[in-house]
Amino acid sequence: MLLALLVEAPAHPYRMQQMIKERGQDQLVNVAQRNSVYQALDRLVRDGLARPASTSREAGRPERTVYEITEAGATTMRRWLTDMLPAPAREFPEFPAALAFLAVLNPMEVRDLLGRRIDAQSARLATIHDHAPPGLPRLFLIEDEYRAAMLAAEIAWLRGVVADLDSGSLAWDRAMIDATLAEFG
Repeated sequence: MLLALLVEAPAHPYRMQQMIKERGQDQLVNVAQRNSVYQALDRLVRDGLARPASTSREAGRPERTVYEITEAGATTMRRWLTDMLPAPAREFPEFPAALAFLAVLNPMEVRDLLGRRIDAQSARLATIHDHAPPGLPRLFLIEDEYRAAMLAAEIAWLRGVVADLDSGSLAWDRAMIDATLAEFG
């Protein structure tokens, strides 16, 4: 993310953090702590991907270092994009892991928890739609479009699971779990 910002223009870390939040990209990378931006930038400098370009001081403010991308940084950014776009990364999100252990809870508890997830994901989806500036070209909203599509798909799937829990077509109890373990375990 920081390399991408530096491709646009040199910037100081605080401004980078602000831009990430203003663009809603804090949903893609964790910049809740300003220190995380500084630490990541330190690694980029250490690895030769970014470098200090200048420093400035405004009255009553600490000195700010403006960073710029290096040629190696631009090459790395381009390589990351050309590697990441065509090939799915091996990721380990928590939600599928939690789904793998639904049997620990009772079906109605799961139904309630998934209902709350539907509400939370629906709110996230609404936020994405509400924050898109009118007239902004699609190119600059493409990651939000993707996140919205993934959220909409998850919400639809969750509603199906909740409906199956409500109808009883998805159900379990200790006897069913024990019988399944005896047969497949």
